Amino acid sequence: MNDEIRCAIGHYMDIGEQIKKTRTAKNLSQKEVALALEMDQAQFSRIENGKTDPSFSTIEKIAKALGVGLVELVNADDIFKEVNSYDKSIFEKLALVDQLEEKEKSAFFSILDALVSKKRLKDTLAHALNMI
Repeated sequence: MNDEIRCAIGHYMDIGEQIKKTRTAKNLSQKEVALALEMDQAQFSRIENGKTDPSFSTIEKIAKALGVGLVELVNADDIFKEVNSYDKSIFEKLALVDQLEEKEKSAFFSILDALVSKKRLKDTLAHALNMI
């Protein structure tokens, strides 16, 4: 285990809470994650609620099922607080978009272009109607 992961795990004693924050930030249900892990949902719930301590190999599997690295999983407070913040400046938001994979960036910009086009069309139609 590398020192960064060991330090992060030591810093965050409640891994269940970190798992839950990561899962909810990714809009996944306990059932979805438990199925991906081939684990009983009740067992996964006990891990999330801190009623049982998962082994390191189980934490690795959970991180993989959630699509994050171990460091990201144990640092969920810092990572997802930043991503879910509504009050970021436009530059901070663009920096977050820049961190996306190319396919995700393309989808994001397609949605953004569609919304801007819709707004311009509404403005043009409103202006044309006001001239009548």
